[in-house]
Parts: sequence; structure tokens; C-alpha cells
Amino acid sequence: MKHVINIVEDERDLNYLVKGYLEKEGYTCHCYMTFDEAAAHVADENISLWILDIMLGDKSGFDLIELIRAQYPHMPVIFMSARDKEFDRIIGLEKGSDDYITKPFSPKELVLRVNNLIRRVYKENEGKYEVDGYIIDETQRKIHRGDEVIELTTKEFELLMLFVKNIGQAFSRDQILVKVWDENYYGSDRVVDDTLRRLRKKCPDLNIQTIYGYGYRLG
Repeated sequence: MKHVINIVEDERDLNYLVKGYLEKEGYTCHCYMTFDEAAAHVADENISLWILDIMLGDKSGFDLIELIRAQYPHMPVIFMSARDKEFDRIIGLEKGSDDYITKPFSPKELVLRVNNLIRRVYKENEGKYEVDGYIIDETQRKIHRGDEVIELTTKEFELLMLFVKNIGQAFSRDQILVKVWDENYYGSDRVVDDTLRRLRKKCPDLNIQTIYGYGYRLG
């Protein structure tokens, strides 16, 4: 899985410098210059890590982490700040940050910290996905919504994983048949519609979209 990192830094040159170094490591990066720009994306899915500047005009990274953690309680966050103060470090830890780096810093040092944090966090969560409020554990083949465990059949789960691993990609019924039922399946392609109907009934908040005359995608 390619990890996506959101960078929030009001110094444009530093923002894009960090972006450049992280993209060379294989990450996908989104850059935001202001609190409001970043706040509009706190609910975005498939974000692996936020890097936050503390000083963001009349707001701060401390305000932003509260919004992020309200949406995703376990989201990894790294603070970066020009203020090398113990007080800021303590507040950052109290707010739940995973690391803190002081400007000026070596971009290579930040990359190392990001790599270490990503490995530590996502090794523990390998095979786990969060989509539309559902927690999907591919290893245990379970799906949770809060404290509820949702029971899926083998094909319902495999169909779900096809969409989860390819969010935004459209699949025709024939493509789904090959990928989920295999190319030697000789039954009707209505089995796709029937399986999807059951999946939607069990997981009504999944944003699986019908593309009329073609197939489906998870949006």
C-alpha cells in the first residue's frame, strides 16, 4: 500500500522541500499552506500521516490535531516548529503527537523519522483498512462497525476487498467475475449483482456506486 502524507506548513519553500524528499521515498504527499485548507481535508480517507507546523496564523497545529484525532483517533502526527521550547513539546505530547522536530532541521532526518513511524504504526495495522466507518481486517477476514462484527460470506468478503484495495476504480461485471470468481466461472454475471446487493444490505454505509451499463466502484 502506498502511504499518503498530508503536510501543513505555511512556508511554501519548506512545504515543497519536505514534499520533494518524501516523494523520493515513494510517498504520496498533499501540501496545505493554511489551517483552513488543511481542516477541509481532515475527514479524507486513506491518509497515513500528518506533518503539522505549530504556527498557522491565528490558529495552530494544536488546534488541527484535535480535529484530526476527533475523526481518526489513531492517526500518526508529527509536529514541526521553529520554537524549541519544552512547553511546546509537552503540549504536543499531551495532544497526542507521535514525534516533534525543531526547525531548522535536515529533511533527511525528517524522512528517517517518517519512515520509522510509518513502519512502527502500519506493521501493527498491516492488513487493516478503514473505509466509510468500517474497520476491515483482511488477515482475520472480519469487518467491524464499532463493537459490531459483521458476518460476510467468502465471496462477499472477496468482493469487498476488491473494492477496498482499488478505491475509485471502476470494474465491469465481467472484470469482477474474473477477479472474484475466477475466469473459469460459467454462471450468470447476475451473481455479481446478487452478491453486491447482500453486501450493501449488511454494510449500508459503504459508498459503492453503480455505473449503469458498466459495473461498480467504491467511491
